[in-house]
Amino acid sequence: MFILPFLFSYLYLLFRFPIIGLYTSIILGFVLMGLGRYLTGLSLGLIMDGILILTLLALIFNRFNERIDWSPANKDITYLALIWFGYSLFELVNPESRSVAAWFSGRGIAFYMLILVPLTLLFIDTNRKLDYFLYLWGIFTLLVTLKGFIQMKFGVDHWEQAWLDEGNYKTHILFGKLRVFSFLSDAGQFGANEAYSGVMAAIVSMAQKDWRKKLFFLVVAFAGFFGMIVSGTRGAISIPLGGFMAFFVLRKNIRVMSIGFVLMIIVFIFFKYTSIGQGNDQIRRMRTAFDPNDASLQVRLENQKRLKVYLASRPFGGGIGHGGVKAQKYLPNAFLSQVATDSGYVLIWVEEGIIGLLLHLFILFYVVGKSSYCIMFRIRDPILRLKMSALTAGMFGIMVANYGNAVLYQMPTSMLIYTSMAIMMNSEKLDTPEKVDDLSLNIS
Repeated sequence: MFILPFLFSYLYLLFRFPIIGLYTSIILGFVLMGLGRYLTGLSLGLIMDGILILTLLALIFNRFNERIDWSPANKDITYLALIWFGYSLFELVNPESRSVAAWFSGRGIAFYMLILVPLTLLFIDTNRKLDYFLYLWGIFTLLVTLKGFIQMKFGVDHWEQAWLDEGNYKTHILFGKLRVFSFLSDAGQFGANEAYSGVMAAIVSMAQKDWRKKLFFLVVAFAGFFGMIVSGTRGAISIPLGGFMAFFVLRKNIRVMSIGFVLMIIVFIFFKYTSIGQGNDQIRRMRTAFDPNDASLQVRLENQKRLKVYLASRPFGGGIGHGGVKAQKYLPNAFLSQVATDSGYVLIWVEEGIIGLLLHLFILFYVVGKSSYCIMFRIRDPILRLKMSALTAGMFGIMVANYGNAVLYQMPTSMLIYTSMAIMMNSEKLDTPEKVDDLSLNIS
């Protein structure tokens, strides 16, 4: 009874201003996994599905008496999302697929992209609305970092301790030190998303003329890189390395590019060839990411050899939701559920085969490639060029890190990536002179 007035108020606002649903999905991406530690028995994925479907319904009813203009969504990225989702549906009839429930558990890989891409194209059609998205991202990055700092400084609470006791302590307490996870799904996602957010904010800060806005994004960038370090996630270091390298190329400035690459080389030498800071737990753990003889890496390579033999005769993979230890819930005795996938691309290869992996890589590189071309040769507004560079560089960094861990498909990174992909493919629309925006959250 206490919640109902707030629920009805939210629904009223949602159906009046459907863009609220898009922003809600971004917020839920940050908080849903953390809520699962406090509210048991909830189907958290269904909550996200429900918000996205409600947003579509709100859009339809908001324009019930007039024709909805779907033309902003008539873009190549929408068709690519549709093809990717169609291929995922095909996996239901994959002869190797054994469980519809397992497929449903992995639906987010394609379903969220299918819904978020057209919604973003319809809603985020001005630079002001793009700024709303970036500020929302920045605010929740600060909240995630704050929660992580509290865990590091004061320890975990009762519910988080219960989550660790379920077996998660094996990966989150190493040598007596906590790998910070904040209110995200795990330390790996926390570290990767913090690094992703740090790259985004650092570049967006360059686009700000107002010192207060610049300071806000600089603080977000600092918070993001701080979170990356305290997470103990080794692979997250590849996100700023790959992201900033992409940014230096996008600048098309030989001097900036040269300085940037020199800085990247210095960072690489610091981790690879020195022992500076070895007494710090976080630096010591991140340094192992540069060791080709690392035991964890060798196990991963051995697993990939086993999977290569099994998948040689299975071009469509073993079925969505059927790969990795997470599949043991549905297929406890299957071969694929006994072998850890670790890498995001290995996960796609295992579940959707070499055909699915090639399609997936094509979509990712097509988006980054086309966006990079627009940034370097088409976008006239220098401020917009920096914002698009931030999204493109951040996405490229995630693509690099996705080889080590499946960070691209977990919330909130997945929600941010799919939204960013649509914005990146809509840069020419955003580059046009902006009409007066009445600051309403409507789609017009």
